Amino acid sequence: MRIFSIAILVLFIVCSCGEKLIQEPDNLIPEDKMVQILKDMAIVNAAKGTNMGILKDNDVEPTSYVFEKYEIDSLQFVESDRYYASLPLKYEAIYTEVEAQLEEKKAYLDEQKKINDSLKLLESKRKKNAVLDSINATTTSKENVPQ
Repeated sequence: MRIFSIAILVLFIVCSCGEKLIQEPDNLIPEDKMVQILKDMAIVNAAKGTNMGILKDNDVEPTSYVFEKYEIDSLQFVESDRYYASLPLKYEAIYTEVEAQLEEKKAYLDEQKKINDSLKLLESKRKKNAVLDSINATTTSKENVPQ
């Protein structure tokens, strides 16, 4: 009897965990679009922390920019975010995908930075060699002048 009671209690707990706490909103943002929105929000929030002056000079409000880009409003975003937050596994999957895309973007930008740095270094060496060649040519031509 005691095992049966424990089994019923466990079944009740498992079933209650699967219950939706919040009803799905009518204008729910699809998961893939939500990932893109959250990724862009993370990027603009980072930009806001480092380049606020540039954003103000160009009259850009980061959050509004993202909402306009994805043709959503703040209420739709908040309702969708709240709904996904009520489903922890789905919410975690969304944020895991956001993190993966941000890491991929970071790796790409790091690679581009290495390429640009390499090109700048080659250009710098090329200019330095051109100056040295010019100096050597001047020195050589002065040495060949009869006195």
